[in-house]
Amino acid sequence: MDDNIINEVLTTTRHIALVGASEKPTRASHYVMAYLLGQGYKVTPVSPKLAGQTLLGQRVYAKLEEIPEPVDMVDVFRNSEAAWGVAQEAIAIGAKSLWLQQGVINEQAAVLAADAGLKVVMDRCPMIEIPRLGLGR
Repeated sequence: MDDNIINEVLTTTRHIALVGASEKPTRASHYVMAYLLGQGYKVTPVSPKLAGQTLLGQRVYAKLEEIPEPVDMVDVFRNSEAAWGVAQEAIAIGAKSLWLQQGVINEQAAVLAADAGLKVVMDRCPMIEIPRLGLGR
């Protein structure tokens, strides 16, 4: 993965939709969301199970298409198989990038998103990449 692409995604992104958000503090999606909020990003959690609730002070939506404002990056905390459908949804809402978390590897979803013009980062975590690239806010 090219550091220039990761750097570009992280520095141009303002609004992140976090798919697979969890209310459990021990889950990676929870503490990564808290980290991203602390870095100054707007983070909208997406979880059908938690829809309508508030997570870390943010309203939770069931689907990407329900988020009322534009999303720059879709950050995927779902299994690799689910990444295909999330990629389709990310394209449909006009997201600029698709970020598949560590362990989420789906080459077909990456190609689909890239062919639609999205920047794609796969098998990485922004909570690791931000300090590694010296991008902390």
